[in-house]
Amino acid sequence: MRYRFKLTCFKSSEKNRLQNCLTVSNIQLGNVVSDTFGKSAQAILDKLLENPADTSFDLEPLVYKSLKKKLPELRDAIDGFITPEQAGKLKIIKDHYDNLESRKAELEELILALAAPYQQELTILQTAPGISSNFTAIGIISEIGTNMEAFPSAKHLCSWAGLTPTNNESAGKKKSVRVSKAGCYIKPLLVQCTNAVVKSTKHPEMRNRYLRLKKRRGHKKAIITIARMLLTALYHMLKNGENYNPELYQKTDLPPVDREITIEQALMLIRNQGYKIKSATT
Repeated sequence: MRYRFKLTCFKSSEKNRLQNCLTVSNIQLGNVVSDTFGKSAQAILDKLLENPADTSFDLEPLVYKSLKKKLPELRDAIDGFITPEQAGKLKIIKDHYDNLESRKAELEELILALAAPYQQELTILQTAPGISSNFTAIGIISEIGTNMEAFPSAKHLCSWAGLTPTNNESAGKKKSVRVSKAGCYIKPLLVQCTNAVVKSTKHPEMRNRYLRLKKRRGHKKAIITIARMLLTALYHMLKNGENYNPELYQKTDLPPVDREITIEQALMLIRNQGYKIKSATT
């Protein structure tokens, strides 16, 4: 899944590179079409690359559906000049993009074959908000696994994924409470899912909390908080084999009954809560 992510990034880079070449050549297809790599845009670009000096060809046979209403805008958009050097570069970019797309398709077939034994867990994960894609669920499982016994609690998993504030304190001074750099693959994936969730009204338990936090803490901190909520729910879903419900993220792991601390540790915990300790006689 990490390699699939890299291939996706390479494809995005090639898209941006092609758009830059078109801009240099004063070809403004991106201002008219929604996707420069769409069927109509690619047909027009292929026609341009056949003879870069000729831009007077008939556009109507090359465009599809609603773009037929934008023929005048398309005519103005291709009124540029592609140099031989830029034309050669555009052909290389297109070939590389097509090759990346083919390699990604082959890799996805392999990933689906390897993920077949985990179909039950994938089905459970796809009931969670923001995880509608099969590859998103596979990406989460590939990072955190399916055996939640590896993590003593949901808090441990969130800390491992880099979604909890760090504790950087020295001599009574807190230096930073920013989230750690851990989880460089799982964290962006969860943030992507969270951004989709907070835009929808289907899950008010997450959207409403995001809106409240956004007013006080800003968008980024609110998104990290909701991502931590989502990961907490995923932990309990995988641990108990149950589908998503709005109460899952509120579950807390009870401390073990045989846990013991010293008197000094107890006093330190009380002081950290802001209490002052005084003797019983005063």
